[in-house]
Amino acid sequence: MDDGPVTELGAIFLPQQPPERLRDVARAAEDAGLEQLWLWEDCFFTSGVAAAAAALAFTSRLRVGIGILPVPLRNVALAAMEIATLHRLFGDRPIVGIGHGVQDWMGQVGARAASPMTLLDEYATALRALLHGETVTSQGRYVRLDGVRLEWPPSPPPPLLIGATGPRTVSLAGRLGDGTILAGDTTPAGVRAAVDRIGPAEGHKVVVFLPASTGPGAAERLARQQEKFGAEWPGVAGDAAQVADVVRQLAEAGADAVILDPTPEEPSPEGFVRFVAEEVRPLVN
Repeated sequence: MDDGPVTELGAIFLPQQPPERLRDVARAAEDAGLEQLWLWEDCFFTSGVAAAAAALAFTSRLRVGIGILPVPLRNVALAAMEIATLHRLFGDRPIVGIGHGVQDWMGQVGARAASPMTLLDEYATALRALLHGETVTSQGRYVRLDGVRLEWPPSPPPPLLIGATGPRTVSLAGRLGDGTILAGDTTPAGVRAAVDRIGPAEGHKVVVFLPASTGPGAAERLARQQEKFGAEWPGVAGDAAQVADVVRQLAEAGADAVILDPTPEEPSPEGFVRFVAEEVRPLVN
């Protein structure tokens, strides 16, 4: 086994938790030495950007991820302004991913695109250019900008992660992104397939969300979540050794970061982040 960690490790603060709990969970994560705390922008719970800014302000070392910002929901110039502001304020601690979003939700707010792939392609291209300080003019099908340039671009430009499930989106992420975020029902074999599809992209990071549950009733909580969301793979329920074993499998398949996803029924979000940092992490070093 290598001397260093085989993969970065993190946990998710689910949007099903009330926003006012974020302060305690973020501080518990930092105090326990957790590397990354991730947030979701699920409709219609909490804002990913507002929550991330708060979590970063509550802490001093913790990296905070947003997985993902749904691109139909916000203009690309606004997204660039928000991401740039986070990085100007907090350096390399923010991690931001973009993606299609849940299409039913996008339909509810009148933002569903007829061609999500075209939108994501145009959006990622423009966003990357804006974050690199370029002046962008675009007359695409969805993204239309006229000489837009950020007044306060981040320096250095932050990596852009793209959430992906299907093979076409994985290929797009490999082509346009600095990293790919894979959904929670991605098996080790699925990670290998994604890595093969991404190809030899230098420095490209693969982030995998792993549903995980521990303690009394863990397997039952995970089974209820799997049934509710129709996931093909439930994830892992068990003690630290059992969770660490699956983390290692994902790392060996090509995951650069594994982010443990508790169930909405998790009795203690603070306890969960401590479990990941203090019990699972030592077993995957």
